[in-house]
Amino acid sequence: MPRLSVLLSLVALIPVGCASLQHTDPPQVTIVGVEPASGEGLEARMLLKLRVQNPNSTPLDYNGTYVELDVLGKSFGSGVSSESGTVPAFGEAVIGVPITISVMGILGQAMGMMGGGKTPDKVTYEMRGKLNSPALGALRFKSQGELTLPSSLPATSDVAQ
Repeated sequence: MPRLSVLLSLVALIPVGCASLQHTDPPQVTIVGVEPASGEGLEARMLLKLRVQNPNSTPLDYNGTYVELDVLGKSFGSGVSSESGTVPAFGEAVIGVPITISVMGILGQAMGMMGGGKTPDKVTYEMRGKLNSPALGALRFKSQGELTLPSSLPATSDVAQ
């Protein structure tokens, strides 16, 4: 009889446990900016500015981010950030993630872009990563798009001497 009462108690708790498991849509993450950052040796660093949109009715707390970035179909760089914060319900936030790029990778990408003799105006990218939520665990994201390159560099006569 004690086993039956324990079993009935557990069965009664199942709906309560299932109700607490909310369905959460993954965040939408896009690149909104790229800034140079200081690197060391044979590496370059950039700060990716990411817009994180929360398509859910509850705020999204996060305490870490991981990003992998491919450019023109080839691995370009990756990075992590321990930045924490909250993306409001049906809201958005911009967060920064420093990424590390090998100088050899940069040279390979540059040579690949120059292969046709003309520098392209835009390059395609694909980004994968995860936003860590203390309450929900790792929320994975993936996005792709195009980055517009600067149309020209300043002429040498425009540079202060």
